[in-house]
Amino acid sequence: MNLSTVNKKFILLHHFFGIVSWRLKYNIEFKGLNEGRHDFEFGIDDKFFAHFEESLVDNGEVTIKVTLEKRSAFLKLHLKIKGWLELTCDRCLDNYQQKVKGETGFFVKFGEKEFEEGENVIWVLPQEHHINLTQIIYEYVTLSIPLRHVHPKNKNGARDCNKEMLQKLKNYMHVESEEEETTDPRWDALKKLGNNNNNNNNNN
Repeated sequence: MNLSTVNKKFILLHHFFGIVSWRLKYNIEFKGLNEGRHDFEFGIDDKFFAHFEESLVDNGEVTIKVTLEKRSAFLKLHLKIKGWLELTCDRCLDNYQQKVKGETGFFVKFGEKEFEEGENVIWVLPQEHHINLTQIIYEYVTLSIPLRHVHPKNKNGARDCNKEMLQKLKNYMHVESEEEETTDPRWDALKKLGNNNNNNNNNN
């Protein structure tokens, strides 16, 4: 084995452990916990979203508070999120900070195979000692994004959209509308001829 091969393997291993290590921040080790309630808190920002190639969000700051209730046969988790995400306004195309918040809960059960018990149940192997919340956090935060992306209203009840951009878009839509209404005179002549033929056929 030459030196270049060793270096390539080292780089690949370094990259692999780099990918895995950032997810460890969102682990909850439950094996050594006593039965009862336990509280955890996690935070995500732009570095978190950068790990998801098809993420709808590039920037944001969200706090996730997790309450874990440990029982002898299962775990019950309750997640509460609060923060903001940077989105693009549908009206003026400027970026803005969208406040997000919400709560959800699910059960963690243990077994060698999964059983159909609903969407709010996660099955893990009996010998497992932790649960990773990375994907759960990402999906739930993404689901908290409203369907319509618009600047929030200010104290005066108006949205803080970019007025200059709104005017440009309005002018563009007006010009586009005029172009659609403008027709080729040759088509008008053919249309008129077609109408005349139809009238003659009806008279006959």
